[in-house]
Amino acid sequence: MRSHSKFGSIAGLAGVSLIVLLITTALIGPYIGLASPATNNLMARMLPPSFDTGKGLHLFGTDQLGRDILSRTIHGARVTLMIGATAVFLGGIIGIVIGLIAGYYGRWVDAILMRIVDIQLSIPLSLLALLVVGTVGPSLQNLVLVLALTSWVQYARVVRGQVLVVREREYIQSAHAIGLGDLRIIFTHILPNVISAALVIATIELARVVILEAALSFLGLGVQPPSPSWGRMLAEGRAYMSTAPWIAIFPGAAIFLTALAVNLTGDWLRDLLDPKVT
Repeated sequence: MRSHSKFGSIAGLAGVSLIVLLITTALIGPYIGLASPATNNLMARMLPPSFDTGKGLHLFGTDQLGRDILSRTIHGARVTLMIGATAVFLGGIIGIVIGLIAGYYGRWVDAILMRIVDIQLSIPLSLLALLVVGTVGPSLQNLVLVLALTSWVQYARVVRGQVLVVREREYIQSAHAIGLGDLRIIFTHILPNVISAALVIATIELARVVILEAALSFLGLGVQPPSPSWGRMLAEGRAYMSTAPWIAIFPGAAIFLTALAVNLTGDWLRDLLDPKVT
C-alpha cells in the first residue's frame, strides 16, 4: 500500500504539473509574440517543425494554409479549457443539486429522479451529444450546454449514494431535532461531506468532456472556424498524414496529454480524499 501511495503521489504531482503548464501556456501563450492562429500564408504552407524555416519561426510547423500550428495549438487550449471547465461546472451544479434532493428526500422523489438518470445513462453520451448538437446547430453556447447536460448524471448518482449514508448520522438527526430547515441541513451539514466525491468526479468528467469536445469538433459539430480547435485541427490534418503528419500529431498530442494529466490528478485526488486509502 505504501509503494502504491507513493507512486500515486508521484503520478498525481505529474498530472497537476501538466495541468498547471497547460493553463499557464494557454493564458500567456497569445501574448508572447506568436503568429496569429487565423492568418493564412500560402507561401509558407506545410513547413516542417523547425527553429529556422527561412520563412519565420515555426516550432510546430505550419498547416495546409500556412497557419502556425504552435499558435493554433495554444489558442485551441484556451478554447478547450474554457469549454471543458464551464461544462463540468454547470454539469456539476445540476448533478450535485439533484443528487442532494434525491438522497435527502428519498421515496417518490428519489425514484423519479433516479429513473431520469437511468434513462439518460441508457443512451450513449456521445450519441446524445451528436443528436442534440446536430439538431440545434453547432455553436460555442450549444456545445457547452450539450456537454453539461451529458455530464450531470455521474454527479447525481454518486452524490445521492453519499447522501443516503450521511443523512442517517447522529448530527443530522440532531439537526432535525433542534428544528433546522431542510435547506440549511442539506447545504450546511450534508453538502460539505459529499463535495470531495464530487471533486473527484469533476476531474474524471473534465477528461471525458475534453475528448468529447474534440470528437464533436472533428466531425464539424463543435467549435466553428475561425476559432482553432484541437479536434478540427485533427480533422484537417488527417488528409496530410503521409506528407505533413505534424499537422495532426501536435493537436492529437495535446488532447492526449490533457486527458492524461486530468486522469492522473483525479486518481490522486481519489486516493487523497478517500479515508480508506492508507
